[in-house]
Amino acid sequence: MSIAGGYYKAAEAAARTGCDCVQLFTKNNNQWRAKPIAAAEAERFRTSLVELGIQHPISHDSYLINLASPDDELWKKSIDAFVIELQRAELLGIPYVVAHPGAYTTSSEARGLKRIARGLNEVHKQTRGITAKCLLETTAGQGSNLGWKFEHLAAVIDGARAPERLGVCFDTCHVFAAGYPMGTKKDYLATMRQFDKIVGLKQIKAFHVNDSKAKFGSRVDRHAGIGRGEMGVDPFRWLMNDRRFRRVPMYLETPKGTEDGEELDVINLAVLRGLIDT
Repeated sequence: MSIAGGYYKAAEAAARTGCDCVQLFTKNNNQWRAKPIAAAEAERFRTSLVELGIQHPISHDSYLINLASPDDELWKKSIDAFVIELQRAELLGIPYVVAHPGAYTTSSEARGLKRIARGLNEVHKQTRGITAKCLLETTAGQGSNLGWKFEHLAAVIDGARAPERLGVCFDTCHVFAAGYPMGTKKDYLATMRQFDKIVGLKQIKAFHVNDSKAKFGSRVDRHAGIGRGEMGVDPFRWLMNDRRFRRVPMYLETPKGTEDGEELDVINLAVLRGLIDT
């Protein structure tokens, strides 16, 4: 949700659309610099969450951050920026910061993964005492982006000195585009078994629930409304009724806008909730 006008506005927008949880950027996601968060702003956000019944706030880090970069200057800048992301989340009472693992660009997959782990180790060193944690997001795998293989996430977590400060955000669109099938219940269960074997289902602390405009295995990141993309509604039916994830918060990153005067977020939420077996 947008924080235009104040962080509390994101909580109000979530409540207005019927959401139980909210994801936001704590700063402009396409800029390095960020205005400090005033204590009064943070307090109003925290209070709004309680008053409106919005639970499980999370934030997403800047798209400029690349902890896999082979360029030392960008890598160090990314570490500094992610430290600030965790500090801002802590001030706002946000427990998790979702992050794309990074892109190795001119190096290699193996070097990129080691670079991410080293970067996170430095981030954790500089943020001792902070409770906000990083959630590595599953990615579609465009270009040299890492995180589209479950093995990538496992390698980063295994390479971290403080693995307890890491978790995973499972993005349905990205996993589908990366080539993991979920269309039939058998496929869905097989994909989750594979994730459990390689990373561990207990590592999933959040879901991004999105359909995909791009085809299965395309490694193209294009989100669509629930049931309006290449995935269809069935993968979401299996997820909505998977008792293992009943207490894991789920967030929409579907296209914004209105249809016949109704917000698309409201429409997508209704579709998802309609899939739950009662």
